[in-house]
Amino acid sequence: MSSASIPVFDVHGIMRRLPQRFPFLMLDRVVACEPGKSLTAIKNVTINEPFFQGHFPGLPLMPGVLILEALAQATGVLAFCTVEAMPDDRKFLFVGIDKARFKRQVVPGDQLQLHVEYVRDRRGIWVFNGEARVEEEVAATAVLMCADREI
Repeated sequence: MSSASIPVFDVHGIMRRLPQRFPFLMLDRVVACEPGKSLTAIKNVTINEPFFQGHFPGLPLMPGVLILEALAQATGVLAFCTVEAMPDDRKFLFVGIDKARFKRQVVPGDQLQLHVEYVRDRRGIWVFNGEARVEEEVAATAVLMCADREI
């Protein structure tokens, strides 16, 4: 694994590293990445998100499962940067989550800061600690796992 820091990248760089597309792409920008160690990304939460139509009318809240999906996508970008591969070469499949906790509601206008840290990998299962924040408040935390599969 490389330990040199890589340049930050915008949504186009994210889309080169993840297979997800609108409306399911949950990252807008990577602001810091140290392959094999950690990554910080941003999700700008706007009222135009399609899920706000039904969650909930009159009280728009970002669903917790989508906050976790954003963290999972951040782990995917970190994994691809760590092994210096792209989705055409291999896949990182989300396979598990432990200790998910929600501490703060996420609403339109919030900027979700997603921080993931590599913990370990054993037999192709990578483990990460994830934390989602809005400003200085923790919105969610979780331990996320993905499977590394060559195509």
